[in-house]
Amino acid sequence: MKIKDGFILRTVAGANLVVAVGERSREFNRMMKLNDTAAFLWRRLEEGCTEEQLATALTREFEVTPEVAAWDASGFVLSLREAGVLD
Repeated sequence: MKIKDGFILRTVAGANLVVAVGERSREFNRMMKLNDTAAFLWRRLEEGCTEEQLATALTREFEVTPEVAAWDASGFVLSLREAGVLD
C-alpha cells in the first residue's frame, strides 16, 4: 500500500500537514493535519509498507502492545482510504 502521487507531508510551524500538489490539488483541495504518530505512519506508507508492517513499526517506535498498534494502524489506513489518498 502506498500514498498516491501528488500528496506531500510537510511540517510547518510544528504542525504536520498533508497537502495535494499539482494536478492532484484539483480533486483534493484541503489539508490534513497529522499528529506525530500519524506522520510517522505516513512516512512508512510513502515507502510502501503494508498494514502489518505499520503495526510492527509502531510497536518498535512507541511503547504500545501489538494489539493496540494493529488497531491504530488499521484505523489510520481506513481514514486515508476514505480520504482517497492511498493507492
